[in-house]
Amino acid sequence: MSLTKKEQRLRRARQTRVRIAQQGVARLTVNRTNLHIYASVISGDGGKVIASASTAEADVRKSLGGSGKGGNTAAASIIGKRIAEKAKAAGVEKVAFDRSGFAFHGRVKALAEAAREAGLQF
Repeated sequence: MSLTKKEQRLRRARQTRVRIAQQGVARLTVNRTNLHIYASVISGDGGKVIASASTAEADVRKSLGGSGKGGNTAAASIIGKRIAEKAKAAGVEKVAFDRSGFAFHGRVKALAEAAREAGLQF
C-alpha cells in the first residue's frame, strides 16, 4: 500500500502534534499551497484559533500586488511578521512551531524566521 504525497506529509505531522499537545503550549501552524501560505496560532488545548494570517487576505494581496504572488519567500516572511503581531496582540508570546510535515526550508523557514524576528518565541 503506497501513501499519497499528502498522506505522507500528514503522517510526518502527526508525531509533532502529539508532542506539542503534551507540552500544552499554543502552536503556530503553517500550511502552504502553490499559490498561498497560511499561518495560525492555536490555543494550548487545541480548541481555539487565537490568531491567523494568510496571503489570501485582501489587504495582504494588495501589498503583494495582484494574484499569484503569495507563493514565494517574500510573501511568507510578510505573513510571519503579521502572525507574530496578531499573536502578541492576543497576549501570546511563546508558541511551538508546527510545520505540518513540510520541510523546514524555503517558505516555511522564511515564515518562521520572520515570526521570530517580530518577537514570537519558539
